[in-house]
Amino acid sequence: MLGITPYKLSPTAGLSVAILLALGFGCSLLLRAAGSSSSGGRFHLLLRTEVQAFKGGSEWQKAQFKQDFSTRETAVVICDMWDHHWCTSATQRVVQIAHKMKPVLKVARSAGILIIHAPSETMDFYRDYPQRRLMLALPRAIPPLSLGLESPALPIDDSDEGCDTPGDTVHQAWTRENPVLSIEPNDVISDDGVEIYGLLQQKGVKNLLILGVHANMCILNRTFAIKQMTNWGMSCVLVRDLTDTMYNPQARPYVSHTAGTELVIDYIERYWCPTTLSADLVKALK
Repeated sequence: MLGITPYKLSPTAGLSVAILLALGFGCSLLLRAAGSSSSGGRFHLLLRTEVQAFKGGSEWQKAQFKQDFSTRETAVVICDMWDHHWCTSATQRVVQIAHKMKPVLKVARSAGILIIHAPSETMDFYRDYPQRRLMLALPRAIPPLSLGLESPALPIDDSDEGCDTPGDTVHQAWTRENPVLSIEPNDVISDDGVEIYGLLQQKGVKNLLILGVHANMCILNRTFAIKQMTNWGMSCVLVRDLTDTMYNPQARPYVSHTAGTELVIDYIERYWCPTTLSADLVKALK
């Protein structure tokens, strides 16, 4: 997949492998990157969506179903889990989510699922990381034409940027991913949708588990996130208890922050993709 093969190594190829090992990727990356005819382990994940039972009506209903996945064809995308946010309450919630996310990522890695760290606008911090250099070395991919999927307006008003900490003002406060989350040798780092899409194509990944923040902004709109990847034909699933919104309860529809987040999750289930719980994911993978 990445131009690395563990079979019949020439002296030159053997030197290349040694260099990769020195960079910290290890034998497991060589085996994974070489690819396999196997589709990997299977897991059955409980998903939630919204459906219109009666077409043409205005009522939507929650529905649950189980979907079969292959670990080899699935990746996790960690969206914008920064070290700091310009909104104090957002920073605090990200730390809480990061602590919940960490053991889930450990289980996913153990199952052989690719982990993609996507802390937008911080790639300079990671320029010397082998997990970043690997992505930069990939051939530039050409994504397919967009499916042209569109969606209605959000159910919350985030035109004020959604911060619920009085006095905080917009500025770029982030420099890296939150240090609670570890970047392991077989993980990769990118905030570029085309770059990530190219890796997914090379590795045969069809399904993306989306974790991180914020559900009404980056989770939907980043080039590596739900809208774009869905329009490129990827099957996305939002892990709904490992996300948050930028929503100020002083704005429409004047509900609590938690209720505002639930409204956005409902919206994603209705118009974009199903969701799951981290506990259900861990249970399915174990």
